[in-house]
Amino acid sequence: MSLQQQPEAPLHPAVLLPCQNGVNVLDPVIAVVSSSLRNSIAYSIAGVWVLLLTGTGFAVQNEIKAASDDSARFLFRGTKTTSQGSTTRLYVETREATAGLVIAYNGKALTPEQRRAEEARVERFIQHPEELKKKREQERTDADRTLRIVRSLPDAFLFEYAGEEQGSEGIGRAGELLVKLKFRPNPHYQPPSHVEEVLTGMQGYVLIDAAHYRLASIDGTLFKEVGFGWGILGHLDQGGRFTVQQQELGDNLWEISSMSVSFTGKILLFKNLSISSTETFTGFKRVPSDLTFAQAVELLKKEEASVDANVEQGNAPSLRENRVPLTSRRETFLRAR
Repeated sequence: MSLQQQPEAPLHPAVLLPCQNGVNVLDPVIAVVSSSLRNSIAYSIAGVWVLLLTGTGFAVQNEIKAASDDSARFLFRGTKTTSQGSTTRLYVETREATAGLVIAYNGKALTPEQRRAEEARVERFIQHPEELKKKREQERTDADRTLRIVRSLPDAFLFEYAGEEQGSEGIGRAGELLVKLKFRPNPHYQPPSHVEEVLTGMQGYVLIDAAHYRLASIDGTLFKEVGFGWGILGHLDQGGRFTVQQQELGDNLWEISSMSVSFTGKILLFKNLSISSTETFTGFKRVPSDLTFAQAVELLKKEEASVDANVEQGNAPSLRENRVPLTSRRETFLRAR
């Protein structure tokens, strides 16, 4: 693990990855973003040094451990915003795959025709088991890429202490201290494959919950052009950036609260690539760990109907403004049957 306290130096992605021509062009970037990125101690000189020497490594190990623990699954809402507008979905994690249902475009509920088409889309996975199998395999492949990137972080970067920040809504635990570490590439790091190559051109900072060694935030920027696929498939331009924020829901359960991606580049050396989006996740509710995909689809329909009913009765703000409070692990399981 490459952690250093040194003089100030010039420092400067369960959704599918963007794919063109069969190539997941942002695998190495979104893997960092879609990984299971999940505070307070008496800070002394000794405490800071302990964190520098062990903190990132412990945090990485805890994230890997959390990613492999499928005992806690959630229903939650995600709103993704791009230059074309926003799309709001409800998600439910299951043992088979993650079920997702669009419930709004640009803050407006779906029309009856749009709703029927969306329900037919998700029901296709139930009616055609081979499609659900492909979806599950794709999610597992993406998760494997995520773990490869996360495992590389302590070796790929040099870290230095950069102060402390308070946790806030959506970042760590509100009101509790987070340790800030700057990172830059380790010149001695040799990426084992093209998946990890993006790390050689990235710098930024991480926020770590020092009490439980969890990653509360990652902010990374490409300070140089980085090729992927050994430079044959294309490259990402200098200036690309991603940010990921993670929050504790209660009982030391952590989930991603938001992520933002902005990259340009080229694919196959001649096709332009431009990706810019921000996604926020709210309204986490615990669901049974043995939930099937079919049961999750029914649960999504009931949750959508509940949201619509509340809006019609004036009991909830519009979909654009609604932010369902986070619930903890102690909440009674949602009925799935």
